[in-house]
Amino acid sequence: MDLKFLSFIPLCIVLCGCSGAGTDKAYEELTLYGSESGMQSEAAADPEDVPKEAVPVNIIPDDIYVYICGNVCEPGVYKVEKGSRIYQIVELAGGLTDEADINGINQAAECSDGEMIYIPAVGEDAEPIVYGTDDVRININTADAGELQEINGIGSSRAQDIISYRENNGKFSSVEDIMKVPGIKQGMYDKIKDQIRV
Repeated sequence: MDLKFLSFIPLCIVLCGCSGAGTDKAYEELTLYGSESGMQSEAAADPEDVPKEAVPVNIIPDDIYVYICGNVCEPGVYKVEKGSRIYQIVELAGGLTDEADINGINQAAECSDGEMIYIPAVGEDAEPIVYGTDDVRININTADAGELQEINGIGSSRAQDIISYRENNGKFSSVEDIMKVPGIKQGMYDKIKDQIRV
């Protein structure tokens, strides 16, 4: 056998071995890089990386303070949620006394911040009072023609219609009842509802 050929065999073995090792190393590097990429992808999905604007925020209702006095069992100032009704304040105040006259008060009326609710006694001369420190709404049950004309859109003729309705049918039980007056429809009511009370 040719000696030159024999000396060439070890050289091939060495080269092939190096080539195999290089291939394995390249494979390991590729695997590690792939793992790192996977870790980076998982990190990107971390909930802490989600913008805060995308997280829903619970809205806490506003609180208001209402003072109820007169013929209730426990008069005082009560902290309630905005939108609470008079009947709910009466319940918080322990209910009505035996002398209370609730007939002139709309218990379904919504309370406003700083409002005072007075519950009169039966036979009391004073008009039942429901008012607040900043309540400038017109009471459609007691306002005269001049006061009614302070409501935007109500002229002298319509004011007289309101008074005539009261005289013939009694007091309004709610602000919505003003639509029972001839000539006052939903469109006008929507414009004046925030200016009136009962």
